[in-house]
Amino acid sequence: QVGLVESGGGSVQAGGSLRLSCAPSAVSEYTYSMYCMAWFRQVPGTEREGVASIYVGGGTTYYADSVKGRFTISQDNAKNTLWLQLDSLKPEDTAMYYCAAASTFACLYGGTWSRRDEYNYWGRGTQVTVSS
Repeated sequence: QVGLVESGGGSVQAGGSLRLSCAPSAVSEYTYSMYCMAWFRQVPGTEREGVASIYVGGGTTYYADSVKGRFTISQDNAKNTLWLQLDSLKPEDTAMYYCAAASTFACLYGGTWSRRDEYNYWGRGTQVTVSS
């Protein structure tokens, strides 16, 4: 099993920035079978939506239209760490942000990168609150 731990959430004013990070709680044989990593977010009462994904082996990325040009997903494979840089934040970005990992290659395709059922492992989330 792979346990994922997110950090970096907080409260900021509109226009501000945050940097979220995600790392496995322990490095195991399963860590190296995760081919795709992604960030999702969820507002209470709504479905969890894909924000961005990255292919661990080659860096291919996808972004939700709502965050393109403002958020940047990146990784540090040596440290087994996933990042999400959130810039120009808007109140509508307020949500719980979740890190996810997949042992499939879903993140290589535009039609599958944001499908929740493609991801095997999830963190518990970190809250981002943006005030106007």
